[in-house]
Amino acid sequence: MSKLPDVRGRITYISSHAKQEYLYAVYETTNRRYWTKLAKCNQQNFLKSGTEGKCIEAREFIIALPEYFPDLYEPDKLLQLFTDRFKEKYGTEYVSALHHNKRKTNYHIHLIFSERELLPEPIEKIATRNMFYDEQGKHVRTKKEILDENGDIRKGYKIVKKGEVYERTLFTAKNKLFKQDNFVDEVKHFYTDLINTLVKDDKEKLHVFDKNGLYLATKKIGKNNPKAEQIQTDNEYRMRWNREVDRAIVSGVAETEIQQIKKEYISDRIKESVDLFGNQPERLGIILMSAVAVLAMLISKVLQKAREMSAKIFDKEQIQPQMPVQEPVRQSPEKETQTKPKIPPKSVMPAEATAYLKLYKIYTELKQQNAIIFEAEKERNTLEIERDDLKGLARFTKKCELQSRIDRKNEEIDILKIGLSGIVKRYGYQNVQEFYRIYHKSHSAYVDYMEQVANWEKNYDENSQRQDKKSVLERLKNPLQKATNYQQQIVIKNIDRGAR
Repeated sequence: MSKLPDVRGRITYISSHAKQEYLYAVYETTNRRYWTKLAKCNQQNFLKSGTEGKCIEAREFIIALPEYFPDLYEPDKLLQLFTDRFKEKYGTEYVSALHHNKRKTNYHIHLIFSERELLPEPIEKIATRNMFYDEQGKHVRTKKEILDENGDIRKGYKIVKKGEVYERTLFTAKNKLFKQDNFVDEVKHFYTDLINTLVKDDKEKLHVFDKNGLYLATKKIGKNNPKAEQIQTDNEYRMRWNREVDRAIVSGVAETEIQQIKKEYISDRIKESVDLFGNQPERLGIILMSAVAVLAMLISKVLQKAREMSAKIFDKEQIQPQMPVQEPVRQSPEKETQTKPKIPPKSVMPAEATAYLKLYKIYTELKQQNAIIFEAEKERNTLEIERDDLKGLARFTKKCELQSRIDRKNEEIDILKIGLSGIVKRYGYQNVQEFYRIYHKSHSAYVDYMEQVANWEKNYDENSQRQDKKSVLERLKNPLQKATNYQQQIVIKNIDRGAR
């Protein structure tokens, strides 16, 4: 979002074919006279307030769209949809335009919107006496203040006579919502959800980055940016942290612990660095690599403890999905005419529980990849210990060879970590944290369902046993099958013993 000090000039720029190389559509919710009146209203209020700086006449959003949208949707209808949805949610008036950049690599919408609404009827104030205004439009008390030495009205000064309108208000006050810190984030989620309804492939769905989450955002490198090399280096460090976060989650490190490390070793230290040394972007890499090392040590401790506690690496609390046992089929005795007691129907597996069968495969793949990384790290650590323990002549003859092997092993570990993060992205998830939240929710639903199935099967068996007992007693009452009370009691005891 950006602030516009010249809304009419900006509207002309985004809607002109002469100024834009690839202008596909323009959509307006009102006429251009509205924006002229709005600009005048804002300028008058700005002068009256006495605020320094530039007057903000309107605001603008630039909305990036997926690059394949031109092949799926007509520009006019797409632009109208995005503008009308915004108007339905926030009101006011809008001018929008759909563009491509020169290289056709950035399909986007410009959305200019007013912070004020037009009043149904203007509010007019009538002068009860002559009123005097200076060249800046400010009210002065006496006529003498607007006259020159010859008694003439100075240039730019004016008089509003008694009975005339001295102030006409056409618009409401600016909506404070548009100035709030969380407004941009709200709009990001709003348009991300709208774009995702138009995306055909789930893997192409967009996500809003959570700046307060576990991960670090990478920065976009603009065209001809003089700091491109520094930004690229910083992005590589940020991605190292993000990959380590993915691995920490797979390894069973609590998110609260990861968040604490991020705060203590990244956020707090960046603030301390700025306070002590000023803005020095090159120090970011040192801070991030220190945080990565701390998180890696915590991961190693968690994995080692898990190995010591269980032979089943990492999977102690997980269950392997299996389909519930089908309802047993029981053959009715011949000539049996009695109706069986009603048994409650078996519950249907919910969608979240059904998804667990697929999610468990991804979960297993992550665990296997993490185990490979763990073994590679153990090998590297062994090489480092061997290098550090070298003495005498061996320090000069063997050290270079060991260091070379360590470097190659570090490269291998980096590739494996990239692969770990790539697994969830291959299945359409933004990161490991998103996958694990969905996975744990599905796992809980699956466990609950299996407990319901177990209870149903238990009730079914008990009902079946009661039916078997009742069937035998009914046959004993048949006149053709005479039996003494003593014989009936013996049969009943045998049935009960068999049930137990």
